[in-house]
Amino acid sequence: MDTTSPQSFETQLKSIQQLIQTAKFNDAILASKKLQTNNTEKAQQVELWYLISVAQRYAKNFAQALVSISELLKLDEHHSRANQEKGFINIALGEPKSAMFSFEHAVKLNPSLVASWQELIELYRDAGQQDNVQKTANQLERLKKLPPALLAVTELMHEGKLLKAEQICRHFLQNNKRHIDGMCLLAEIGMELKVYDDAEFLLASALELEPTHLYARSQYLNLLIRLGKYKAAEQQVETLLNAQPNNITFTVAKANVLTGLGKIEEAIVLFEQAIAQSISQGNNVAGFHLQLGHALKAKGEIKQAVLAYQKAYQINPSYGDAFWSLANTKTYRFSDDEIAEMQAQQGNKNLPIVDEIQLSFATGKAFEDRAQYQQAFHYYQQGNKLQHEINGFDISKIEQQVEEQIKYCTAELFESRGHLGIDSPDPIFIVGLPRAGSTLLEQILASHSQVDGTMELHNILGLASRLRGRNSNVDTNKESQYPKNLHEINPDYFKRFGQQFIDETRVYREQAPLFIDKMPNNFLHIGLIRLILPNAKIIDARRSPMACCFSGFKQLFAEGQDFSYKLEDIGRYYQAYLKLMNHWHEVLPDFVLTVNHEDVVDDLDKQVHRILDFCGLPFEQSCIDFHKTKRNIKTPSSEQVRQPIYKSATEQWKHFEQYLDPLKKVLNIEHSKE
Repeated sequence: MDTTSPQSFETQLKSIQQLIQTAKFNDAILASKKLQTNNTEKAQQVELWYLISVAQRYAKNFAQALVSISELLKLDEHHSRANQEKGFINIALGEPKSAMFSFEHAVKLNPSLVASWQELIELYRDAGQQDNVQKTANQLERLKKLPPALLAVTELMHEGKLLKAEQICRHFLQNNKRHIDGMCLLAEIGMELKVYDDAEFLLASALELEPTHLYARSQYLNLLIRLGKYKAAEQQVETLLNAQPNNITFTVAKANVLTGLGKIEEAIVLFEQAIAQSISQGNNVAGFHLQLGHALKAKGEIKQAVLAYQKAYQINPSYGDAFWSLANTKTYRFSDDEIAEMQAQQGNKNLPIVDEIQLSFATGKAFEDRAQYQQAFHYYQQGNKLQHEINGFDISKIEQQVEEQIKYCTAELFESRGHLGIDSPDPIFIVGLPRAGSTLLEQILASHSQVDGTMELHNILGLASRLRGRNSNVDTNKESQYPKNLHEINPDYFKRFGQQFIDETRVYREQAPLFIDKMPNNFLHIGLIRLILPNAKIIDARRSPMACCFSGFKQLFAEGQDFSYKLEDIGRYYQAYLKLMNHWHEVLPDFVLTVNHEDVVDDLDKQVHRILDFCGLPFEQSCIDFHKTKRNIKTPSSEQVRQPIYKSATEQWKHFEQYLDPLKKVLNIEHSKE
C-alpha cells in the first residue's frame, strides 16, 4: 500500500483518530510515529505531531505530550489548535500562567476556539482578572449563539481552509436563506477569496433584510472602502455614526472615506479627534496615528506625516506598517537606532507575519539608502518570500487571461461592436506595470487646466470581474466567460456600462472636462474599455524591463499586485504585458500611446507635447512644471513627483544585478544589458 499518497494518508489519519476516540492511546501513538517515518511533508508531520500530543495527554504522559507539541510548533508556530493543546497540557502540569499564555495565543490566531475561551474564563477567574472574565464570557456567548455549522465555518476560515468553509456556509444558507450571520460569514469568505461582487451582493441583501444590523453594515462599509467606492461608503458610515455617534472606529472609518474622496483637511480633523478621544480613554492607538500620516502624506505635508508614523512605532515598536510607511515616503532615511529596532523586532518569534513582511521591506530600503546592497537584497528577498507564501499567487492565471484576451478581442470584434459604447471623451486611462512611471505621467497631465487627476480607480476591474463570473476564481483550468462573452452580450450593455463608469467616477472629479484613471492593471482590459468608451484615451506607461521589474520587487503594495513578490513571476508578468500590448496595437491601431519613462526623463518637453497632442489638449507650461502642482497624491511616488524630474532611479537596479539572474533569465537579458 502506498502510504505517501494523499488519499492513503487521510485514510490512515482517520484510523488514528478512531483509536484515540476509543481510548487506545498507545496504539494511536505507535501508528502515528510509524506514519511519520513514511511522510516527510511538513503539513503531514504537523497533523501527526498533533495527534501524538493529544494521545499522550489523554494517556497522562504530560511531559512527553509537551515535547511533541513543541516539535509541532517548531514546524508551524501559528497553528491555533496546537497552541490550544499546549494550554491543556500546561493545565495538566499545574502551570496556569503558561496555560493562560497558550490559550490567549490560540484565540488570537483563531478567535472561534470555544474550548480555549472556556478555559480562559476559569484561568482569569482564578487570577482575579474580572475584566477579562467579562470580555471572555461575552466572546463565548457570541460563539455559542452561532449554529454549529457556522461555528465550524469560522474555525475553517481562521485555519485558512476557505473553500471548505465556503462550501459549508453555502449549504447552511440553502436551508436558512435569511440568516444574517451566515450571509456575513459568506461575504467575509468572498472578500478573502477576492470575489468582491458576491460579498457586496450578500451584504447589501443582509441589510435589506435587517437594516439595524450594525456588524453587517460595518462589514459592508469596509468592503466599499476596499473597493474604492467612497461615495457609497460615505452613506454607510453616516448611518453607523447616527446609530453610535461616539464609536471611535466609525469616526476613523469616516476619516478614511473622506481621504478617499479627496477631502483631506476634513479627514485630518477627524483623525486628530479620534486620537484625542483614544488618549482620553487611556488607549493611544498606533493605527490612528498611521492613518493620520497617510492623509498628511497625500496632502503633501511630508514632515508632519513622518512625525505621525514615528509616533505610531513609538506606541507599538513591533508595528511593521509604521516603519514601512516611513520607508514608503521614498525620501525618509532611517537612523541607526531605527534600523537596530527593526532588526530586533524581526527576531521576535511571536511577531505576526504581516509585521515581519513590512519590517523586511523597510529594512531593505534602509540598507539600500546606505548603499549596503547585499544587506538590502537579503531583506527585500525575505519580505518577498514571506509575502509570496501567504498570497498563493499563480502567474499562470495571468498568462491564461492574456491568452484569452488575444483569442477573443479580435479586430473583427471591434469592427462589429466597436460603435456600441458611450461617446464620452472624458477618461484618460494610464496603464502598464506599477512602478513604471504612471504617477509621473498622471502628475504631468493633472497639471493641465482641462484635466482632473483622481486615483487608481477599481471600476473597470470590477466590471471585468462581473463579466468573468466566479469560476475563474476557483477553477484555473476552466475558461472564463469573459472576454468570450463580449461577442455575445446584449449590444445595449456596452453603452450602459460606459455610462455607469462615467457616473460612478464623477465623485472623484472636480470641474475639468477630462479626468485620469491610473489603475495600471487596466492594460488587461483595453478591449473592454474600447467597447464601452470608444473615445477614451489610453496611455501605456512603459519602463525598461529590469528597472521596472526590480522596482516592483522592492515595493510592498497595499493589494492587487501579487505577481511582484517573486523575480520569476514579475518577469513572466512583464512578458505577458508586452505580448498583450503588442496585440492591442495590432487590433486597435492608434488607440494606445506608449510613453517610455526613460524618454520622459531624457526629453521632458518633447514627451509632454507628444502626450498632450495625443489627448487633444493645447500645450500648457504647467505640465512641464508639474512638480509645482498642488494636489492630493496617494501612490508611493507622491514625494518623487513633487520634485523636478531626476535620472538617478533609472539605473538603481544595477546595484543589485548580481542577485537578479532569475529575473534576467525570464526576460532573456544578458549581463549588464537590457
